[in-house]
Amino acid sequence: MQMAAWWGTRAKVSARLQLEVAAMRDTFRDTFRLIVAKGDRLYWAGEVDLNLAGIPQRRHTLHIVYPTSYPSRAAEAYVRDPEIVSRKHQFEDGQLCLFNPRDGKRYGWNPGRSTAVTVAGWAVQWLYAYYTWKATGNWPGLEERIQNNGRSRP
Repeated sequence: MQMAAWWGTRAKVSARLQLEVAAMRDTFRDTFRLIVAKGDRLYWAGEVDLNLAGIPQRRHTLHIVYPTSYPSRAAEAYVRDPEIVSRKHQFEDGQLCLFNPRDGKRYGWNPGRSTAVTVAGWAVQWLYAYYTWKATGNWPGLEERIQNNGRSRP
Protein backbone atom coordinates (compact mmCIF):
# COMPACT_ATOMS: atom_id res chain seq x y z
CA MET A 1 0.00 0.00 0.00
CA GLN A 2 1.38 3.38 -1.05
CA MET A 3 1.53 6.15 1.56
CA ALA A 4 -0.25 9.38 0.79
CA ALA A 5 1.87 12.38 -0.11
CA TRP A 6 2.71 14.86 2.69
CA TRP A 7 0.06 17.16 1.28
CA GLY A 8 -2.70 14.55 1.31
CA THR A 9 -4.79 13.92 -1.79
CA ARG A 10 -6.75 16.07 -4.20
CA ALA A 11 -9.91 15.00 -2.36
CA LYS A 12 -8.49 15.60 1.14
CA VAL A 13 -5.74 18.19 1.34
CA SER A 14 -3.57 18.17 4.48
CA ALA A 15 -3.66 21.00 7.02
CA ARG A 16 -0.02 21.75 6.17
CA LEU A 17 -0.80 22.36 2.50
CA GLN A 18 -3.78 24.52 3.48
CA LEU A 19 -1.36 26.59 5.62
CA GLU A 20 1.12 26.79 2.72
CA VAL A 21 -1.52 27.98 0.25
CA ALA A 22 -2.89 30.59 2.65
CA ALA A 23 0.61 31.89 3.44
CA MET A 24 1.63 32.11 -0.22
CA ARG A 25 -1.60 33.91 -1.14
CA ASP A 26 -1.32 36.32 1.82
CA THR A 27 2.28 37.17 1.00
CA PHE A 28 2.48 37.05 -2.78
CA ARG A 29 -1.19 37.36 -3.85
CA ASP A 30 -1.42 36.02 -7.41
CA THR A 31 2.34 36.10 -8.15
CA PHE A 32 2.67 32.33 -7.64
CA ARG A 33 0.32 29.53 -8.68
CA LEU A 34 0.37 26.00 -7.29
CA ILE A 35 1.05 23.27 -9.85
CA VAL A 36 0.44 19.54 -9.40
CA ALA A 37 2.90 17.77 -11.68
CA LYS A 38 3.27 14.11 -12.67
CA GLY A 39 3.79 11.77 -9.76
CA ASP A 40 1.79 14.08 -7.48
CA ARG A 41 4.74 16.47 -7.16
CA LEU A 42 3.81 19.98 -6.13
CA TYR A 43 5.52 23.23 -6.93
CA TRP A 44 4.80 26.93 -7.05
CA ALA A 45 5.49 28.80 -10.30
CA GLY A 46 5.67 32.56 -10.33
CA GLU A 47 7.11 35.57 -12.08
CA VAL A 48 8.87 38.29 -10.12
CA ASP A 49 10.12 41.60 -11.47
CA LEU A 50 13.43 42.88 -10.15
CA ASN A 51 13.86 46.60 -9.71
CA LEU A 52 17.49 46.79 -10.81
CA ALA A 53 19.05 48.92 -13.51
CA GLY A 54 21.36 47.26 -16.00
CA ILE A 55 20.20 43.66 -15.73
CA PRO A 56 19.43 41.83 -18.98
CA GLN A 57 15.89 40.87 -18.00
CA ARG A 58 13.70 42.25 -15.21
CA ARG A 59 11.10 39.45 -15.08
CA HIS A 60 12.28 36.16 -13.58
CA THR A 61 10.32 32.91 -13.42
CA LEU A 62 10.82 31.03 -10.15
CA HIS A 63 9.78 27.52 -9.20
CA ILE A 64 9.52 26.55 -5.54
CA VAL A 65 9.48 22.75 -5.54
CA TYR A 66 8.30 20.63 -2.63
CA PRO A 67 10.40 17.49 -2.05
CA THR A 68 8.57 14.29 -1.15
CA SER A 69 10.00 14.52 2.39
CA TYR A 70 8.62 18.01 2.95
CA PRO A 71 8.58 19.65 5.49
CA SER A 72 11.45 17.65 6.99
CA ARG A 73 13.47 18.86 4.03
CA ALA A 74 13.17 22.42 2.72
CA ALA A 75 11.45 23.26 -0.54
CA GLU A 76 13.89 23.87 -3.41
CA ALA A 77 14.09 27.05 -5.49
CA TYR A 78 15.01 27.31 -9.17
CA VAL A 79 15.19 30.21 -11.62
CA ARG A 80 13.56 28.91 -14.81
CA ASP A 81 13.80 32.07 -16.91
CA PRO A 82 16.16 33.64 -17.69
CA GLU A 83 18.62 30.78 -17.43
CA ILE A 84 21.08 31.60 -14.67
CA VAL A 85 24.20 29.55 -14.12
CA SER A 86 26.26 30.70 -11.18
CA ARG A 87 29.45 29.23 -9.81
CA LYS A 88 28.45 30.64 -6.43
CA HIS A 89 25.50 29.55 -4.30
CA GLN A 90 23.90 27.32 -6.92
CA PHE A 91 23.93 23.54 -7.25
CA GLU A 92 24.76 21.78 -10.52
CA ASP A 93 21.08 21.04 -11.24
CA GLY A 94 20.26 24.75 -10.98
CA GLN A 95 18.85 24.66 -7.45
CA LEU A 96 19.64 27.84 -5.56
CA CYS A 97 21.70 27.49 -2.40
CA LEU A 98 19.64 29.57 0.01
CA PHE A 99 20.95 28.68 3.46
CA ASN A 100 23.57 26.59 5.20
CA PRO A 101 21.97 23.63 7.01
CA ARG A 102 24.70 23.92 9.66
CA ASP A 103 23.16 27.26 10.68
CA GLY A 104 20.35 25.32 12.31
CA LYS A 105 16.67 26.08 12.70
CA ARG A 106 17.21 29.62 13.93
CA TYR A 107 18.83 30.87 10.70
CA GLY A 108 18.00 28.17 8.19
CA TRP A 109 15.11 25.86 7.45
CA ASN A 110 12.78 25.19 10.38
CA PRO A 111 10.24 22.44 9.53
CA GLY A 112 7.84 23.70 12.19
CA ARG A 113 7.85 27.36 11.12
CA SER A 114 9.27 27.74 7.61
CA THR A 115 7.03 27.52 4.54
CA ALA A 116 7.22 28.00 0.79
CA VAL A 117 6.96 31.72 1.58
CA THR A 118 10.30 31.46 3.37
CA VAL A 119 11.93 29.80 0.36
CA ALA A 120 10.34 32.17 -2.16
CA GLY A 121 11.57 35.17 -0.14
CA TRP A 122 15.06 33.70 0.05
CA ALA A 123 14.97 33.06 -3.72
CA VAL A 124 14.15 36.71 -4.44
CA GLN A 125 16.97 37.77 -2.08
CA TRP A 126 19.26 35.32 -3.91
CA LEU A 127 18.47 37.03 -7.23
CA TYR A 128 19.40 40.44 -5.85
CA ALA A 129 22.58 38.97 -4.33
CA TYR A 130 23.45 37.28 -7.64
CA TYR A 131 23.18 40.53 -9.61
CA THR A 132 25.11 42.40 -6.90
CA TRP A 133 27.86 39.79 -7.20
CA LYS A 134 27.85 40.08 -11.01
CA ALA A 135 28.21 43.87 -10.74
CA THR A 136 30.70 44.10 -7.85
CA GLY A 137 32.47 40.74 -7.57
CA ASN A 138 31.25 40.40 -3.96
CA TRP A 139 28.38 38.19 -2.87
CA PRO A 140 26.57 39.98 -0.05
CA GLY A 141 26.03 38.00 3.11
CA LEU A 142 27.75 36.76 6.21
CA GLU A 143 29.11 33.56 4.66
CA GLU A 144 31.33 35.61 2.38
CA ARG A 145 32.97 37.30 5.37
CA ILE A 146 33.87 34.08 7.24
CA GLN A 147 37.23 32.49 6.75
CA ASN A 148 37.66 28.71 6.78
CA ASN A 149 38.84 28.83 10.39
CA GLY A 150 35.53 30.45 11.44
CA ARG A 151 36.94 33.86 12.34
CA SER A 152 35.50 36.97 10.74
CA ARG A 153 37.66 38.95 8.38
CA PRO A 154 38.58 42.47 9.52
